[in-house]
Amino acid sequence: MKRPLRILQAFTVFIAGLFGLFVFMGNLMDYDSNYQFVKHVLSMDTTFEGNALMWRALTAPWIWTVGYIGIIIAEGIFALLGLVGGVKLYLARNAGVAVYDRARSWGYASYGVGLLIWFVGFIVIGSEWFAMWQSSSWNGKDTAMPLAILWAAFAALLAMNEAPRESHAATAQE
Repeated sequence: MKRPLRILQAFTVFIAGLFGLFVFMGNLMDYDSNYQFVKHVLSMDTTFEGNALMWRALTAPWIWTVGYIGIIIAEGIFALLGLVGGVKLYLARNAGVAVYDRARSWGYASYGVGLLIWFVGFIVIGSEWFAMWQSSSWNGKDTAMPLAILWAAFAALLAMNEAPRESHAATAQE
């Protein structure tokens, strides 16, 4: 039995997880580059000179480290949920609704974590609270926004259900 929507859903969850794995690995393999990003965003040292939001700046190195490790852990969780979820969805592609919905929950969890990282973390907190949008050198908003939109779109795709086969046959006869 062909289930093209279910296969597409499994694929999108899996490739989101693969993306997360590459991001996670990149942060581990090039720790300092991305640590510098977190450091500059949290310390707000490249925002507009004299801006009135500088009271929000966090300048303690231990806070940068904890924040960055938290981001790495969240990206690892995002990757794991997506990779496992994509495989579970593919394996359940011909299963009944209840079994498929249990597999689908892995994808929702992955996209939820992705939205926490890239929308809440980078856009709401980084860009707006720490005024990252003011920095010409340490601004991740333009990267984070399309990712947040993508995870939301993928979650909407994951929520879709294929029409029952009987509907296709009835429509074809009309």
